[in-house]
Amino acid sequence: MNRIFPHDSYYRSFSTPLGAMIIVWGMEGKTPRVLRLLLSQPDRPAARRLESSYPAVVQPDSTTRIDQLVRRIKQYAEGWKVRFSLEDLYWPQCTDFQIRVLQMESRVPRGRVTSYRQIARGLGKPGAARGVGQALARNPFPIIIPCHRCVRSDGSLGGFQGGEAMKARLLQMEGVVLDRKGRVAGGVMTHGFQKGKRS
Repeated sequence: MNRIFPHDSYYRSFSTPLGAMIIVWGMEGKTPRVLRLLLSQPDRPAARRLESSYPAVVQPDSTTRIDQLVRRIKQYAEGWKVRFSLEDLYWPQCTDFQIRVLQMESRVPRGRVTSYRQIARGLGKPGAARGVGQALARNPFPIIIPCHRCVRSDGSLGGFQGGEAMKARLLQMEGVVLDRKGRVAGGVMTHGFQKGKRS
């Protein structure tokens, strides 16, 4: 991933039912843009991830737009149906391929899942399932772009920045049924890309 950030960047920490999170953001002209949403992991809280990954980001701050996004993330974590705007995100840090993957993943509706292979096929690159997985693993905007809705072709969950337990919790919260082995029930992907719709 390209590390292209605006000159000054800040962070806004907040708590949710899914654990503590941190938005790293910066100004693009007069508009605040999200550089990263850091989730707490089972062995690494969001604050520690901030210290290790972004040591230069030391100043807490916020804006009305960032506060609004925080409120939407909290509502989502409480189980509300929330739409997120891709306009809040800072894209130059991503490669062209990753942008295409993330934009396609953003169209997977709530309560549905897709697979790495299906995303690759949708991009016209049927052999790029591994590359899709790597692009999603480095998603700077988890939850905002719901990479938890992408699983392996056999229905097993695959990785997630907040850990597999959080991924399962998010999917179940959205209405996806998992079987006793923790796989998407039925083993068949129920993908459905929606143009212009994100939830």
